[in-house]
Amino acid sequence: MLVIAFFLLGPSNWSRHQSWARATTCAFVAAVALRYIVWRFTETVLPYPNDGANFYWVWFVFIVELLAFSEVVLFLILMSRYIDRSVEVDELARSFFARPESELPSVDIFIPTYNEPLDVLERTIVGALALDYPKDKLAVYVLDDGRRDWLRTFCEGRGAIHVTRTDNAHAKAGNMNNGLRVSSGDFIAVFDADFVPYRRFLRRTLPFFLDETIGIVQTPQHFFNVDPVQSNLGLENIWPDEQRLFFDEIAPSRDGWDVSFCCGSCSIARRTAVDMIGGFPTESITEDLLTTLSMLNKGYKTRYLNERLSMGLAAENLTGYFVQRERWCQGGIQTLYLHNGPLRGPGLSLFQRIMFLPMSWLVQYLVRFAVLLVPIVYLWSGALPLYFTNVADYVSNQIPLLTAYFLLMLWLAPTRYLPLVSTAVGTFATFRMLPTVLSSLVRPFGKPFKVTPKGSGNEANQFDAYTFTWIAAFIVVTAAGLLINIVPETAHIEGSFSTIAALWSGLNVVVLVIASLICFEKPRRLLQAFKLDEAADVDGSAGRLVSLSLDKAVVAVPTETRFKSTRVTLNLEGFAPLQAELKQVTQRRGDISRSGDQRRYYLHLHFDLRGFERDKMIIKLYTGNYSQEVPDIDKVAISVNLMLRAFGRTRTA
Repeated sequence: MLVIAFFLLGPSNWSRHQSWARATTCAFVAAVALRYIVWRFTETVLPYPNDGANFYWVWFVFIVELLAFSEVVLFLILMSRYIDRSVEVDELARSFFARPESELPSVDIFIPTYNEPLDVLERTIVGALALDYPKDKLAVYVLDDGRRDWLRTFCEGRGAIHVTRTDNAHAKAGNMNNGLRVSSGDFIAVFDADFVPYRRFLRRTLPFFLDETIGIVQTPQHFFNVDPVQSNLGLENIWPDEQRLFFDEIAPSRDGWDVSFCCGSCSIARRTAVDMIGGFPTESITEDLLTTLSMLNKGYKTRYLNERLSMGLAAENLTGYFVQRERWCQGGIQTLYLHNGPLRGPGLSLFQRIMFLPMSWLVQYLVRFAVLLVPIVYLWSGALPLYFTNVADYVSNQIPLLTAYFLLMLWLAPTRYLPLVSTAVGTFATFRMLPTVLSSLVRPFGKPFKVTPKGSGNEANQFDAYTFTWIAAFIVVTAAGLLINIVPETAHIEGSFSTIAALWSGLNVVVLVIASLICFEKPRRLLQAFKLDEAADVDGSAGRLVSLSLDKAVVAVPTETRFKSTRVTLNLEGFAPLQAELKQVTQRRGDISRSGDQRRYYLHLHFDLRGFERDKMIIKLYTGNYSQEVPDIDKVAISVNLMLRAFGRTRTA
């Protein structure tokens, strides 16, 4: 009740973007966590007798919990600050662009690529060439480690510079270092092959470099497609992509503490700073993180601008999802062994060293595995995970901590954190990622760089049999453990903790069932359609454009509309008339604001864009803010309103 009262009286009335409000709230949650961990140590660990194997099991569980506590404390410290650089860059931009265009710095755009198909590369190259910056100061380099003749031809036709090398040494970092040798721009912006920059990208990032100590400016990564977790759970319109929590909430807080880091794509670096560290580091498979650490060694800083300045392609299937995250995990752990990493790198403060430790990778999956394992061990062997006093004592110490943490996350990251779903996603990843953590600790440089597969799409349903097998096994073992302890003849457990264990096991089964659903892949469309609402004309009949992709449009027209043929002409503002084929007509109540309550026909028009018009359409779709965003529903406000109503009060604002 004290925890709930604090959040009702405090955070629910404070702005989560104020550092004082964050610091106060995080300090309160830290105090609740400290109370819990002290109770755990003094009341449930130290009193446990040295009775053999169970004694060591109790200490093992506590050490895992202590690691989790350490990670939570670091997270609370980190999230106690928030900074928004948008106002700052507004001021800087006026000064930066006050000079004549001839005095502006030159910029090189690096697009490293290996095996991505044209449908992925085309939009990135077209978007980079369309950046709002003097053309004589801008050069786009397509760094092709696939050495493809068709890509060279495409680049020559668009005005990009196609660059190859004789080998693929050091993967992406080596490819970009080769780009450094053939380019000379004052600044280097990097976009992965599947990311399209908005036209204003350079206008918003370059002004930061008026400060000579800034080495890199990083911007968030946003995605125009749903990731496999969203898709497989059917939460596209409820839950945002997994990386929103980091880019929208954690990254700004890291910037507030001057421990922001480069994430590779959608970043821009000062060439002199890159030259100072000897080029992009090749010692780690995550050259972006190591670039930040190397620059910190030399006194440079990284800035984070939390504005949507690009759109990219999220991992399209679970294979790509795990390739990506296993690389990030291994690369983070590799830094522990390197001369320029957080442990040995010169020029780092103690706080910076701590904040660059890969604690999340090292701890989270071990903790999640232990959460699944502890009730199973108890149900099957009767081995207690702690010296148990009574249910009331256990509840009065653990429930306030869980309540405080969940309310904190809902306040800090509304719409980006759903306790049950977030827990299930973490549990799902555990069975793949925990082996990666262990192997990276033993052989940190044992696996080479692997490119995340992009552009493949999912043409048919797929199934992650490996992860599903592990999840199913844990469900069966947990459920069987519950069943055998219901029957007195086979029961292994007795006492008050059995109630806690039963509830714990039941919750684990629910989480595992949700996690198992992620294993079933849904097919996804390769050419993404963007939701729109603008005027359109089909063979002289006025309508509203509902959605658009590079090969298809959906146009809402009145039900009385008729056409003489399935071959029609689509007219959109800013484009030459598009010859299209009417493939399908559907009818439903209009959901476009201008259509009122009238019923509408929805025309599904297919076309084939070529040449210049296709480039214009790419720029319109991928750099025009036509993203399918999750509505910014403040779930905390909703929950607070419900609680206030329960207490007989009404919240008016």
